[in-house]
Amino acid sequence: MQQMQKKYSKVFCSAIACAMGLGVALLSISPAQAQVVNSKLRKHKMDILQPLTVYFVDVEGGQATLFITPEGQSMLVDTGWPDHAGRDADRIAAVAKLAGLDHLDFVLLTHYHTDHVGGVPQLLARIPVVEFIDHGPLRETTDAPTVQGYDAYQKLLVQTHTKHLLATPGMKLPLYGLTATVVSADGNMLAAPLPGAGEQNSFCKVSEQRPTDQTENARSVGMVLQYGKLRLIDLGDLTWDKEMQLMCPNDKLGKVDVYVVSHHGWDHSGSPAFVDGIAPRVAIMDNGENKGGSPSTWEIIEKSPRLQNLWQLHYSAEGGATHNVAAPYIANLQGKDTGNYLKLTAYPNGRLVVFNARTGQSQIYPAP
Repeated sequence: MQQMQKKYSKVFCSAIACAMGLGVALLSISPAQAQVVNSKLRKHKMDILQPLTVYFVDVEGGQATLFITPEGQSMLVDTGWPDHAGRDADRIAAVAKLAGLDHLDFVLLTHYHTDHVGGVPQLLARIPVVEFIDHGPLRETTDAPTVQGYDAYQKLLVQTHTKHLLATPGMKLPLYGLTATVVSADGNMLAAPLPGAGEQNSFCKVSEQRPTDQTENARSVGMVLQYGKLRLIDLGDLTWDKEMQLMCPNDKLGKVDVYVVSHHGWDHSGSPAFVDGIAPRVAIMDNGENKGGSPSTWEIIEKSPRLQNLWQLHYSAEGGATHNVAAPYIANLQGKDTGNYLKLTAYPNGRLVVFNARTGQSQIYPAP
């Protein structure tokens, strides 16, 4: 990252040096020189700006995605599992420390299943949280682990007096320097298309209709994040039937650059109407070795019309030999639990860099 900043700083400073003529006043340069300087500044302006940074923490098939905005705000989406001797909370805290954070501004809980809300108590024991965001009351009250996780979260909200924000479709999350729009929450979907969306979605006709999901998954808080030209989508575990409400007959979301794969890549989500409609350039799947990465979902993503690469947090046992990406695009290979993360660095002109902590290597995706 430092090398990249030096590169762009050098370009920027070279343009200024050209303009100043090593001490000559800017007004003394010729119109032709001024045109060259302005062209260089316009070309590199978007790259000089601070990036959006996203860490995909390995919580073994749950979700824990840490966003750090260009303005330095932090938002963790979900907290992983409880127990496991504090494994998930330790991994989140370690990545937060790596990112230079001593607190989290926001923790957004997409829904109340154990692999998303279960880690809240252990997380709060390791790092302060300023404000929680969620969809409101628990709706799936017949599943004991879900009720337990929700009750523990509610108890901590009261005990710690932590601020709380209710997410509703259409609202903008309080993040500076970019726009994060809630598109789903508590089973309700965005009413009007986002800017640039609204066209008829031709992929609806190849997507089957599925029964209404009655679990917390369908209540997931989903967001579309926009930073300049860059667009990223994260819908938590939002289900196939709810995706269809967002995408059919007209697409309310539009194309995206980055798709945080819904529901860990399970076939409960990821309809062609949704995946092909948003047409991501890069997809990142927060699966575990034994959770997520269903072959049918994997194939839909891999065949998406604009996809350049799918990345996986884990090798998927369900995917087997034919439905896993190549090893350089997997953070944790089959077998030993190593807890490696993926890191996305995203610029407002659409330039993307994905870093694999296991290999120490990065893949660069130039601005479209």
